[in-house]
Amino acid sequence: MRLMLTFRPTGDAPRDSVTKHTVQGLIYSHLWGTEYWKRHDEARFKFFTFSDIFPPGDFRAGEEKSVLISSPDGNFIEVLHDRLSGKESLYLGGLKVELVRIKKFSLRPRGNFVTGSPVVVRSMNPDVRGFFTFYHEKSLDYFISRITENALKKYRVFTGEEFELDGPIFDRMVPRVRKNGRVDVYTRVRMHGASFLIPGSAWRLLQKRITPDNRDFYAFLMDAGLGELNSLGFGFLTP
Repeated sequence: MRLMLTFRPTGDAPRDSVTKHTVQGLIYSHLWGTEYWKRHDEARFKFFTFSDIFPPGDFRAGEEKSVLISSPDGNFIEVLHDRLSGKESLYLGGLKVELVRIKKFSLRPRGNFVTGSPVVVRSMNPDVRGFFTFYHEKSLDYFISRITENALKKYRVFTGEEFELDGPIFDRMVPRVRKNGRVDVYTRVRMHGASFLIPGSAWRLLQKRITPDNRDFYAFLMDAGLGELNSLGFGFLTP
């Protein structure tokens, strides 16, 4: 299930004035006093993610932008929808915005996906406390194995059921390649007074033949997110 928030900034601001942590903070601030609030500090899957703000670019007063929030937990979206409904304005960090509309809806997997935020996985080097890059580590096999293991584990934890893929997690994968020929993209994140870059990859096509046997798994994956750091707004999938 997912929620789309559309808003208008009341003033101008550079695009980097609103970070992933800013949007995550907005979400958690509206979960205060609910069953989901305590999960913020728990070392466990959070089972939600959100897209990059779109359209991309700087914030201009009166120009609409949107963000999508998704979760396989329908109640999570219902609670967030109830908390945000009726609000006329919100704060994204120091940026005041007018809430234009809020819409909740569900989507069924159709077999073709695109990423709405970069996909992040841990480095293949166990001695590095960082994240994987295609430029430095050059292993598509590792990337695929990591997103597969992560997806299956999340599904098992959320549903209590085992699921076995009948092949690769995606039958076809087409990355977004930057002008310099690289696949890796870097997102600046500000947390606890520090600023750092997190590498990930964007994909313009992730394709899988959907069947009655795998439909629930891919519906879950589409709402839970692909890869790691989902609750920080990475790995958002959309048709």
